[in-house]
Order: sequence, then C-alpha cells, then structure tokens
Amino acid sequence: MKALTKTDFKFPGLKSVYHGKVRDVYNINDDLMVMVATDRISAFDVVLPKGIPFKGQVLNQIAAKFLDASAQVVPNWKLAVPDPMVTVGLKCEGFRVEMIIRGYLTGSAWREYKAGNRTICGITLPEGMRENEKFPHPIITPTTKADEGHDENISKEEIINQGLVSKEDYEIMEKYTYALFEIGTKIAAEKGLILVDTKYEFGKRDGKVYLIDEVHTPDSSRYFYSEGYEERFEKGEPQRQLSKEFVRQWLIEHNFMNQPGQTVPEMTDDFVNSISDRYIELYEHIVGEKFEKDEHDDLTSRIEKNVTSCLQTLCKK
Repeated sequence: MKALTKTDFKFPGLKSVYHGKVRDVYNINDDLMVMVATDRISAFDVVLPKGIPFKGQVLNQIAAKFLDASAQVVPNWKLAVPDPMVTVGLKCEGFRVEMIIRGYLTGSAWREYKAGNRTICGITLPEGMRENEKFPHPIITPTTKADEGHDENISKEEIINQGLVSKEDYEIMEKYTYALFEIGTKIAAEKGLILVDTKYEFGKRDGKVYLIDEVHTPDSSRYFYSEGYEERFEKGEPQRQLSKEFVRQWLIEHNFMNQPGQTVPEMTDDFVNSISDRYIELYEHIVGEKFEKDEHDDLTSRIEKNVTSCLQTLCKK
C-alpha cells in the first residue's frame, strides 16, 4: 500500500492550510477545519523520510472514538469523519499551551526527577519516588506551544501571569483535563491498559472552550500494559509500553537523536511495514476492535471526494 505523505487539496471555501509534522489542517471559510491525518511519522522533532501505510487511519479513528466517548463531558471540535483519514470540525482559536497530564513518574518527568529536581511546572513532587511509580493524584504539567523548536515547561501561575490564558479559561481547561484523563483511564483499564500520560489541546469559539486536535492516540499518549506492571515495577524493570516509543528506540539504536552531524538511518520496506503492523496492533488494543484496512489505490482522490461531499452538506446547515 502507498502512504499519504503530502497533501495539496483545493476544498471548496479553502482559506488557508497548515502543514504540521503529521497533520495537514485546512481552514474552510474561517468556520470549519478539515484535519487530514497523513501517514507521515515524526520522532525527535524530525519527519522521517518514509510514510507508514494506515498510520493516518489508525490515529484518526482512535481520536474520533475518544472524542465521541467524552463529548457528553467535554465539548469538542469534531463534527464528522467523512474519510478514514479525515476529521472535519469547528474552527477554534487555539490556546498557546498544551495541557499535559501525568498519572505516573516516567519519561521527561522521571529524567528531571532523577537529576534531582523535585519541582515540575510549579508542582512539588514527593521524595523517594521511583521510575514508573504512580502519583498519589495525576498532575498537570503544561508546556508552551512553540511554532519552532521545543515546547517549554511552564506553571499554571506563569501561564496566567503572562496572559497566555485567562484564569477563568485555564481553570476550565484544568477541569476538562482531569475529566478527560479519568475517562481515558477507565477505557484503557477495560482494555487491560494503563493510560500513563497524555496531552490535550484546547481552543475557544464564541466564548466557549473546546477540546481540539487528537486525543488518546499512541502519538499523543503513553500506555503501559496492566498485566505485569506491578511485578516489573517492583523489580525495577522497564514497562511494556503501547506507544510509538519503539520507533524512537530503533532510531537511538541506529545512532540518531537529531543531534548535529547525525543522519536518519535508512528505512527499509520491511521496517516500514513492521511499523505499520505495530500501529494496527496499537489500534486493536486501545479500541478493542479489529482494524479494517481501508485500502485504496488513490488516497488523494478518495479523500477529496469524501471531504467535498461532507463540506457541501455541512455548509448547507
């Protein structure tokens, strides 16, 4: 199967387009957004040279399911999924921060803790914690949303004092973040998984705060397998993870972490197909359903047809 790595659609009402690392976002009449989940894959802030067949479909369909599962609790931007790789929804003005919530001490938070830091984003962490240990309560560690370079950790107080988000809006985002994490944790537990940490993005439209972008996908979230977690934790062994961490590990093993002088290793067809298989495996674990490959010789034509039809219907409403 071919992978969709580049898009250049001319949808009706198109005002502008933003090409992200993985998603291409089309602005329709400054009212709707068409978000295309491409098959591009990024790691260490670099888009890798080859796309991964079905990756976009996997991410888009996982996000759609979680958006639907939480819509009664947290309003979100989604209106329709006209194509397996596309979500259409309300255009919101995005906040310049990402809400990262952590249930366990792992990843960058653990690296900071191990280095002796006991405060992260203004939150004081208990002494004596170990890697992958569960926090007494989930903690929110926001970051700035950078146009270029790395996002930076920032505290709630700094966000409000710098005027990035008003106190009122931040407290709504905070409430929604805890509620979403609780929903995601419950759904994950039913699938034999632990939702370890994740990120949410929010925006505002007509004075109302909405959840935007993807949610609870393996690109935006970290999952552990529940089975064996306690035993591995007690022994100090690495946890079995369900995320795209395996891609990062492959790059590290091939001496690439986007450092000066390093080049991306060759991605063979066999390796690309193995990543595709892993993403499908992730889907089936997280969603609990068999993944149905929507195979098509011309993904661009299929998307253009499906989205155009959807926009004609939505714009009539």
